[in-house]
Amino acid sequence: MHVTDQRAKGRPERQEQDTADTQAKITPYRDGPYLVRGPFSIVDQNGNEIEVKRRVIALCRCGRSQTRPFCDGTHKAIGFRAESGLPAPAPSPADLEP
Repeated sequence: MHVTDQRAKGRPERQEQDTADTQAKITPYRDGPYLVRGPFSIVDQNGNEIEVKRRVIALCRCGRSQTRPFCDGTHKAIGFRAESGLPAPAPSPADLEP
């Protein structure tokens, strides 16, 4: 699966705020799916477009959804756990010394 940004190519650049509104935004939700907002398309590994009927979609992160690549809420039933962002770095041995 591949998520692509649908910003128009060849157009003159607009103000920074307009650019931010035209970019796809992917948000990993704690213990849940990836939410994708903004202009995007999804294609399978063969390049075939997967029809999306919503402006915001939830993509499965747990791997157990019956509607993959979309989330069906199975993560709740199986107790899927994942942070929303990058995990905190492990302390180095020097940090542990008194």
